[in-house]
Amino acid sequence: MLRSPSSYGSPASPQAALYALCVSFFMICLDATVVNVAVPDIRASLGASLNEAVWVNSAYALCYAVPLILAGRLGDRYGPKPIFLTGLAGFTAASLACALAPSASVLIAARAVQGLAAALIAPQTMSMIVHMFPPERRGGALGVWGAVGGAAMAAGPVIGGLLITWTGWRGIFLVNIPVGIAGWIAAARLLPDWTPARDHRLDLWGIALSAVGLTALVFGVQSGEAYDWGTVAGPVTIPAILTFGILCLGAFVWWQHHNTREPLLPLRLFHNRNFSAAATAGGAMGAAMGGLFLPLMIYLQSALGYSPLAAGAATVPMFALSSVCARLAGKWSDTNSPRALAALGFALLITGTGSLALLLQPGVDIWALMPSLLVAGIGVGMVSAPLAGIATRTLEPSLVGAASGVFNTTRQLGGAFGSAATGVLLQAHLGSTPTTATQATLAFPVAMLLIGLACCALVRPAPIKPTA
Repeated sequence: MLRSPSSYGSPASPQAALYALCVSFFMICLDATVVNVAVPDIRASLGASLNEAVWVNSAYALCYAVPLILAGRLGDRYGPKPIFLTGLAGFTAASLACALAPSASVLIAARAVQGLAAALIAPQTMSMIVHMFPPERRGGALGVWGAVGGAAMAAGPVIGGLLITWTGWRGIFLVNIPVGIAGWIAAARLLPDWTPARDHRLDLWGIALSAVGLTALVFGVQSGEAYDWGTVAGPVTIPAILTFGILCLGAFVWWQHHNTREPLLPLRLFHNRNFSAAATAGGAMGAAMGGLFLPLMIYLQSALGYSPLAAGAATVPMFALSSVCARLAGKWSDTNSPRALAALGFALLITGTGSLALLLQPGVDIWALMPSLLVAGIGVGMVSAPLAGIATRTLEPSLVGAASGVFNTTRQLGGAFGSAATGVLLQAHLGSTPTTATQATLAFPVAMLLIGLACCALVRPAPIKPTA
């Protein structure tokens, strides 16, 4: 007999189970950024073109973003633990394939499999935290989860640089194998089992429409610059691909509204004002982060003459601080308003990003930018965990998997759109000099952060119970 969500129970050591989840979450977050440092080495080793090198990252990002909603629903149907373990096993095997890749095309294919496996993992980590911890203790757990994401972003350039120096680019994938095996064993032993109270149907039409629509949309956004926003092949153009993706997603929403059985994306999720506000704010946050670092890295290297390593290292203190603040904000959100904490985080991010734009001037010392980066880092940490708590705190258990998938999808899509929008703005040569163009481009992440701050104002306060 299937158990109900209320009989999910807790593992013998919830904290140990949480850390088992976070090891895997750290690994998939790290692999989203660590390859950036390896691009020159990969090109030299495999004789890859610049476009192929870009697709080593894009294949991962595309295949990570597209199936997140489906992955969340699979957790609802089969239980999050088996889906998590399947994803972790697939990610580890794909890492081995990446490390042994004899050509750029094989590496891109293996990275795509890595992305699909990461998509199975990510929603389950958030879903299991929601199930394992009661609302009054959930903020601290989500704080750890958010801190892990920040730590992975901080560690990416450093770990990548060290591994490439010691072992070459293949080492950045080989290191995943012992970590993945150890994480799988720990998760299998420590994570509690949970099966849904009833069988869930898979919405095949919903799966097809969402997959095709999101693939077309993300591909069009990520590849637009590479094709100069024109022809891809024959009559196929980037605008046509984007239009097709939007039409498919429109058909997907129509079908979800008319599907009387069990839709892939229950639209009643969006009847919950807190979830809708948090998901929108998460997308705005992703777009802002996607739009902040590209112009910053280009300006530091091209205009100020810093090396790639020095430019990447400049963001390490920011993300290290964001990791610490995410854990603190998670704990505070158990006994304080997560809405206020998230709003404060967005306000700090706006302050840090805005002041950074003003400080970017020819000849500026990189250390003069550090206070702005650190303020932004505090803001990132203050937003992450409270926003995840807002998204899930008032939902019924049967919707948690779908909510986790949607929440993660909005952040991933936001990041893709932010990067693409920033590329367009940089190519538009806003302003008469590289400095004025960069400053004008940084207005985009500020605008996205203002949207996130406005979303916080729409959140209904939830009752906060004091911790025992």
